[in-house]
Amino acid sequence: MTVYLLALLVGIIAGLRAFTAPAVVSWAAALGWLNLDGSWLAFLGYRFTPFVFTVLALVELVTDQLPSTPSRKVPMQFAPRLLSGALSGAAVGVSSGQLAGGLLAGVVGAVVGTLGGAEARGRLAASFGKDRPAALIEDAVAILAGALVLGALG
Repeated sequence: MTVYLLALLVGIIAGLRAFTAPAVVSWAAALGWLNLDGSWLAFLGYRFTPFVFTVLALVELVTDQLPSTPSRKVPMQFAPRLLSGALSGAAVGVSSGQLAGGLLAGVVGAVVGTLGGAEARGRLAASFGKDRPAALIEDAVAILAGALVLGALG
């Protein structure tokens, strides 16, 4: 049950910030906290993979602040979040022999994170009268949730 919960949570993170979730599972794998050896997801634990995903996550944090960034609910933005949730959830699941369940929980989490995150950010932005504080709060939630999932995997 814990595996599915962690896969769901990492999927929610993917829905908030697409590259933060694979960065989290990649660090867990590289640190030896998530065993992906012998699976098609082993690349997540390679020496440089966590750094690549971390850089991509940092770039995403910056680009999310740009006014030209499209809504996360358009297919061009929604699909990568689903793929990220699937990949990250599968990584959490495969270490416990629950690849399909982890993948599914990751996708469900990505849908929840994408739609719920958009709604929460919209409401926060309306209450602040501008988007930037809401975006920064969402960034913080994604990063803190990632740290919690990483800690739970460790």
